[in-house]
Amino acid sequence: MRSLSLSVIILLSLSSQSEAQLRLPSIISSGMVLQQNDSVNLWGWGNPSEKILVTTSWNGKTDTATVNNRANWKIKVKTPSAGGPYTITLKANNTIVLNDVMIGEVWVCSGQSNMEWSYLNGLKDVKDELPNCYNTNIRFFNIPKTTANHPQDDVKADWKVCDSNSLKSFSAVGYFFGKKINKDLNVPVGLINSSWGGTPAEVWTPEPIFDNDDELRLAAARLQSFRWWPNHDGLCYNAMIDPITKFNIAGTIWYQGESNVGNNDTYYKLFTTMIKSWREAWKKDFPFYYVQIAPYKYGNNNVGALIQEAQTKAMNFPNTGMVVITDLIDDVSILHPSNKHDVGYRLANWALAETYKQKGIAYKNPLYKSKTRNKNKVTLSFDNVPKGFRDNNAIEGFTVFDLKTEQWFPAQAKIEKDKIIVWNDNVPEPAQVRYAFGNTILGNVFSKEGLPLCPFRTDNWDLDQSPAK
Repeated sequence: MRSLSLSVIILLSLSSQSEAQLRLPSIISSGMVLQQNDSVNLWGWGNPSEKILVTTSWNGKTDTATVNNRANWKIKVKTPSAGGPYTITLKANNTIVLNDVMIGEVWVCSGQSNMEWSYLNGLKDVKDELPNCYNTNIRFFNIPKTTANHPQDDVKADWKVCDSNSLKSFSAVGYFFGKKINKDLNVPVGLINSSWGGTPAEVWTPEPIFDNDDELRLAAARLQSFRWWPNHDGLCYNAMIDPITKFNIAGTIWYQGESNVGNNDTYYKLFTTMIKSWREAWKKDFPFYYVQIAPYKYGNNNVGALIQEAQTKAMNFPNTGMVVITDLIDDVSILHPSNKHDVGYRLANWALAETYKQKGIAYKNPLYKSKTRNKNKVTLSFDNVPKGFRDNNAIEGFTVFDLKTEQWFPAQAKIEKDKIIVWNDNVPEPAQVRYAFGNTILGNVFSKEGLPLCPFRTDNWDLDQSPAK
């Protein structure tokens, strides 16, 4: 009887070992793009103590890894400069061959609906791309909408070559970003889309952060609950970000903020904390380029302007950059501007100039720097206007605050090279200035390079956030 039990145990052990074959996460698969000139992670699962042989065709070198007592393994392999296709062969009890592997630049595309928006949402600029979009040097990894209460180790997605079918469901902003990177650098580009319309930044931020920060936890509690998207801390991070944090990337592009207008007072802290947490998870201070939300007719006064202001302030955070799109909107009553082409290209220009050090690219929007007052006029100075502003005899979007009446009045403005002089003939003491500062206030000031002046205010007063009439 004892020998029979021992035989059963041995058989069960052998059966378990035969089932626990070498296995890879979805993102490590044929057709993937690996980050060039890097020491990239490959990882997966197998039998504890099993040795895994990893051979890469770009150098013919074989590296080894050993599966630990939790059935996990990870190995780093060095990648060359951009190129491909290559193969990676992994041998253990079984053999896996990864084909059509490209080496290039890998970017994560994340956020809410304006990042998620695709051909399926009726975007004409993507429809126009379909007949000629096939490009084996652009690859998509499109992560489906998923939530989890705890960090996950895999996602259900696969790598696809950019063609008229795969592009239809992929982020338009991400595609146009990747298209320009691919064209200007002449390297393969891998784009990982992890976005979900309607989601606040809290769901993309690890939950433990809120456990240790009373301010952010209380702000998160003020979020509205909606039927069609999650709003609890960490839910999307756990399922759609954490599983890919071992995959080497060049950086991230981000388009989000509309769903945080209700707790705009903590958005700067939340947003920069989220960026920091992602960099810590990837163990890399990668560039993070993002889109300032567009003007929109929100239900409460000034809430969109306050998110824009928080996003502008976030550019003080290391290795970040923001594109302004106040000139790319169709209608302030539409939350999803249809022009995703220029949004993607402006993000790409940030990457080309800052990450890839290409010269001669205009990518930084004019930003308010300081003001001086001389009698009834205010002179405004700006950063990022090396050639000055475009001449404009009918400037719109400026208001001045009258100390005497304590009211805001529309202002006249005059461009003088890289400065703007603002006044109102009926305001003898203009104390503060605002430009395009409000949910739907639009301006028309551009740098000579064609980039719109970022909305701003010179004051820091509390603003009316009551329901709009």
